[in-house]
Amino acid sequence: MTRRIIFVTGGAGFIGSNIAAKLAEDASLDVVICDWLHEAELGKWRNIAKHPISDFVAPEAMFDWLEAHRGDIECVIHMGAVSSTTEPDADKIIHSNFSLSRDLFLWCAHHQRRLIYASSAATYGDGALGFDDQDDLASLAALRPLNTYGWSKALFDQFAARQAARDAAPPQWVGLKFFNVYGPNEEHKDAMKSVASQIWPKVREGQEIQLFKSHREGYEDGGQLRDFVYVRDVADIVAWLVHSPQVSGVYNLGSGKARSFADMAQAVFKAAGQPARIDYVPMPPAIRDKYQYFTEARMGRLQAAGYNQPMTALEDGITDYVQRYLAQPDPYR
Repeated sequence: MTRRIIFVTGGAGFIGSNIAAKLAEDASLDVVICDWLHEAELGKWRNIAKHPISDFVAPEAMFDWLEAHRGDIECVIHMGAVSSTTEPDADKIIHSNFSLSRDLFLWCAHHQRRLIYASSAATYGDGALGFDDQDDLASLAALRPLNTYGWSKALFDQFAARQAARDAAPPQWVGLKFFNVYGPNEEHKDAMKSVASQIWPKVREGQEIQLFKSHREGYEDGGQLRDFVYVRDVADIVAWLVHSPQVSGVYNLGSGKARSFADMAQAVFKAAGQPARIDYVPMPPAIRDKYQYFTEARMGRLQAAGYNQPMTALEDGITDYVQRYLAQPDPYR
C-alpha cells in the first residue's frame, strides 16, 4: 500500500507544529517532522506531543531521508528557518533561509514532489510599495526588505518564481507570506513571541503592561497597525493547499485587516476578564527608523485561487487563544 507522506520541516516549531496537528487529523496522511528539539526544558517537544507523527528526522539527515522515501512523499511543507528578525549572523540566515530552501526546491523539482514553503511579510520592507502579493519577477525584485531575514525570504521568492518561469519548478510550489501570526505553541520563541503571549503573564495577574509610544504623526501611542492572523487559519490554509495541487505561486497569508497593538492588548485583557491597564513607553532609538507602522495583507489572490473560508477576527482569535490555551495548565495545542 502506497503511503501518503507529508514532510514538515520546522514541524516542532510554532507554525509548523500547528500545521502538523491539522494534517494529523487526516488518518490517510503520514505526517513526518524534521526539526531540532533542543533542550527538553524549553518544551518545544510539547508542541507535537498530542498528535500522531509517523517519523521524526534530524535536519542534517533530511536529504538522505527524502531520498529513501521519495516514492511515498506527497508534499513537502518547508517551515524551517531562522525566523528572528534581529539575528546578527547573516551567514547563518542566508544558509538556512536561502541555500537550504533552494536545495529543497531543486530536490522537489527533480523528483516532481510538491512544495509549500514559508515566505514572510518582512519582504515588503517599510510597505511603501504596498502589500499586493504580485508574484511576477519584476514585482518580487522591486521589494526592499529592511533586514537580513526579510531579504533572505525575498531572495528565495525570486528564485522560486524564476525557476517556475523556466518550467523548472515542482508540480506545485506555493510561498506563503506570513504576516503577524499568533496562537498556541509559541512559548519557546522568547522575544519573537506574539504580543499576546508576551503580555499574558502580567494580564493574568491584572498587572500593567507596556506598549510602545508612537513616534510618527498620525498614529496614537499603541496605534501602530499590524495584520494579526490566528495560527489556526494558517494551518487551515496549508491543509487546503495540500488538497489543492493546482494552486501555485506566492501568496499573502494574513487576516486581511490591520489592527493596532492596543486592540490586541485590550482583547487579551478582556478575554482574561481583567480591566485593561496599559502604559506607553518610548520605542528604543535603535529600531525607530526600521519600525513598520502599518501592515495589511491583500488576500484577493488567495481567494481568487479558491480559498473561500472567512479569516478569524482578532477578538475571536484572542479569546480562543487565551481561554483554550494560555489560561490552561497545559497551553499546548
